[in-house]
Amino acid sequence: METAAAGSRRPPALRLLCPKKSVLSSPFPSLLWLVGSPRFLQPVTVAAALRCLRFLSDDGPFSPDLPHEADEIRGLLVRGFDIVGGLFVGSANFESDAGRALELAGELRERLFGERASHGMVGGCVDASTGDIRFLVSESGGSEVVEGQEVLWGDEPGRSLLEKGCLLRCELQLQLPLYLPSDETMSGIEARFSSLIESTAANLRSPHVSYLVEGPTATFDESHHSVILHGNNLNSVSQLPINTNTNKCSAKIVSCSEFLPTKRHDLSSIRENADAIQITVLSNQSLNISKAGSPAPMLKYFPAPAPASLRVIDLKLDILCYSSMDLPVAVAVSELVIPGLADQLSIMKKAIVSELLTQQPKLCPYHFIPPGLLIPLTAIYDTRYGEIEEKQSELRRNLHFRLGLPLDRPLLRTSNALTFGAMERRDRSSSKSGSSLLRDVHKEIPSSGVSGGIMSLIEGSYEYYHYLHDGIDDNGWGCAYRSLQTIMSWYRLQQYSSINVPSHREIQQVLVEIGDKDPSFIGSREWIGAIELSFVLDKLLGASCKIINVRSGDELPEKCRELAIHFETQGTPVMIGGGVLAYTLLGVDYNEASGDCAFLILDPHYTGSDDLKKIVNGGWCAWKKSVDSKGRSFFLKDKFYNLLLPQRPNMV
Repeated sequence: METAAAGSRRPPALRLLCPKKSVLSSPFPSLLWLVGSPRFLQPVTVAAALRCLRFLSDDGPFSPDLPHEADEIRGLLVRGFDIVGGLFVGSANFESDAGRALELAGELRERLFGERASHGMVGGCVDASTGDIRFLVSESGGSEVVEGQEVLWGDEPGRSLLEKGCLLRCELQLQLPLYLPSDETMSGIEARFSSLIESTAANLRSPHVSYLVEGPTATFDESHHSVILHGNNLNSVSQLPINTNTNKCSAKIVSCSEFLPTKRHDLSSIRENADAIQITVLSNQSLNISKAGSPAPMLKYFPAPAPASLRVIDLKLDILCYSSMDLPVAVAVSELVIPGLADQLSIMKKAIVSELLTQQPKLCPYHFIPPGLLIPLTAIYDTRYGEIEEKQSELRRNLHFRLGLPLDRPLLRTSNALTFGAMERRDRSSSKSGSSLLRDVHKEIPSSGVSGGIMSLIEGSYEYYHYLHDGIDDNGWGCAYRSLQTIMSWYRLQQYSSINVPSHREIQQVLVEIGDKDPSFIGSREWIGAIELSFVLDKLLGASCKIINVRSGDELPEKCRELAIHFETQGTPVMIGGGVLAYTLLGVDYNEASGDCAFLILDPHYTGSDDLKKIVNGGWCAWKKSVDSKGRSFFLKDKFYNLLLPQRPNMV
């Protein structure tokens, strides 16, 4: 019966939770490293795909530089996720390439974790002409390889990851004393520093180290759960039973689920409201471990054999881990958190060692879940010179390549990082926006009424600026200023700029500084138009603009196709100016066959309070047709219009 059962067993299926685009749109040829969580997810499940970027020869993806790849991916992956396979994209020879991908993935995994995988591994190919995926599976890390028969793309993959697992976060500030003899050689300094890092990592399991485990900030209707785990008791916890009845068990057996709120955030909001179990490292120096049993403190003196100098190495560790909900938290700390801290220490050692005697790098880890990815990733930035420094820009660009992210928008800047806890969210929110204005008001409006049209909209968030904001009475003259402020808020909220949205006076000062206006312009109520807006955007942001001149309001529908391309490629708000009033355009709905179209107008002439219902019902943000059902023209026939199309900066 066992033979029959084995013979009738279905071939393994490959489950892909990552978006199709991240796999099938990779350049030909390329090699993808497949990331999963074999400990917590179903076998042969892929949660993300990372591009291989480092190669040994012109043979490209078939000769990856595995040591270099391992060094970069080690800092990127959070503990709890693992390499589960490799995939050649654009392969023409499945029989040889799938096996090669499987072999390379196994070697990379061994370099990352110091041992061969005990879980199933995948090696596959994406056909260059059809996009079909074929794959081999080595089950349970064995030598037997079978061909899989089915590729399953996940339905609501982010939901399955969140329902099955949770995040743990540990921050640790360290000041490590490095004593250097005056005649020490560079190799000797490096050896001393390496020894210091290794002893620090070993001390994470010391009897003098304890771990305070707490849930995210408790709400009024939820109790705050916490336990303390001691370092020397974490070496034999891997076989702890899973037990959800925590009222009658020790702290070791408490599962991770006990620390999380009943209501958790979904993937759409986790980037700004990440729930994570908080792990705090404590030094328990009062623990009595002396053989004599004396409770008195002890002081040891080690005289230096030669003159020496002291250098204090400041390190900021910050790690994330992914765990199943029912895993005992002691196991999570022992097998995920502590190894994660040790990994980050090792990574920082390599980054610092060459600059020990000069200016020490100021390394700071940040965690991200960029659009298109479902799992958190960590990037370690040197913050000495700011984010625009050339090396940091190049590091982000490489990360965009590896993650398959677009190269024309900032998705991995520090302001894009995950936020944890109410205090951090409040600080981040105030630094991001600096205001409490309404955002994205167009999301509440009804459809345009264009039959068979294709809708092209602004991409990203903006703030709604209109008349009488900020205590300024600009009724009758400030509409273009308000449209500019809305555009500026878009650049700020998409992290292209950190400068505040300028006031009317600051806008006027810019135009005077560049020589476009006389000094008397400052403080006046003089109108500005599309040309002036382009000058200000160039001066303050370095953003270029395209301007479309339209001789009559009747001609505006003819520009719908060009505007649709703008929203699809640039995604920025458009300012409509000209002979009469200024508006902000957020999108178009266009039926190319019939020519029917509508314009999504955000009207800066609104003078009421920031009441979303009032704004929507009053048509201050609404779809407008060039000529409505009653024959009234929104755009005037006898007036010209200038359309300002701000361009998205090509930057990361």
